[in-house]
Amino acid sequence: MLVLSRKVGERILIGENIAITVVRIGQGGVRIGIDAPDDMTVVREELADGAAFAAESDQLPRSKPLPR
Repeated sequence: MLVLSRKVGERILIGENIAITVVRIGQGGVRIGIDAPDDMTVVREELADGAAFAAESDQLPRSKPLPR
């Protein structure tokens, strides 16, 4: 696992098509924005329940890209 430190507004790039932006840091957690291709499903781990996730992934709403 790669562990990085970032400040609000800074980004992490994964390959050429994925960018993760630190949007806000609070007491209880960090809010991040993920900019990924429309054909890639991005979902929180607790929602990715094996076969149930695979069956429903085509029905999940797609988020709009974050402004840079």
